[in-house]
Amino acid sequence: MTHPLSIQLYTLRDQIAADRDGTLTRLAEIGYRSVETYDPTADPAGFRKVADELGISVASTHAYALFDKDAGEVFDAVATVGTDLAIIPGGIDHDEFTTLEGLRRTADLLNGFAAKAAERGIRIGYHNHWWEIEPRFEDRTALEVLADLLAPEVFLEVDTYWAAVGGADVPELLRTLGDRVLALHVKDGPGVKDEPHTAVGKGTIDVPSILAAAPEAVRIVELDSCAGDIFEAVAESHSYLTALEGRS
Repeated sequence: MTHPLSIQLYTLRDQIAADRDGTLTRLAEIGYRSVETYDPTADPAGFRKVADELGISVASTHAYALFDKDAGEVFDAVATVGTDLAIIPGGIDHDEFTTLEGLRRTADLLNGFAAKAAERGIRIGYHNHWWEIEPRFEDRTALEVLADLLAPEVFLEVDTYWAAVGGADVPELLRTLGDRVLALHVKDGPGVKDEPHTAVGKGTIDVPSILAAAPEAVRIVELDSCAGDIFEAVAESHSYLTALEGRS
């Protein structure tokens, strides 16, 4: 199954804060038919109404809110925005990924979220940055070790840019993780920390090889920051990826 190209709305967080409906409209005009939200608890019913009117589906959502809000409230919001995939994108101390004991604690935390989510028909995923890639355990990344400790229903959303920044051979990492990877964050840039990102296809990342290593994973554009016009960058990313893979 070919999933529609999606975009993580955190890319446009400032624009959404100023004009959510107008921002979603511009994304639809660019050609995005799928999005990933970053806080499903922010007016989920209102968001769903606008998305439906624009023909936009919700592929998945980040669920950082699970750390400070009632799980039932969060899962209700996840269902309301229209997805069953809730992803933890942070909130865990970076040092937890430097020891086996920390990785076991992290797995217990994620597995606990997953057990609660399963009661509501929702799956939990985990999204990496560079700090799950840099620590090595006998030549395996911390992310690979963590994956072995997670319950089978917990999936991974691999941020391909941060995996590269952390030193991974990203295509090989994706092949190793295999079916555990349901989604990819696709971004581009200079390949170093603390520098602005670029439109996908304009930076140093070998995007074609990365995508070929996980052909079934959902593609989600994300730019954490951008030196130029953000709407131009997400439009260029859409054009590049659509031409590369024929997704719309």
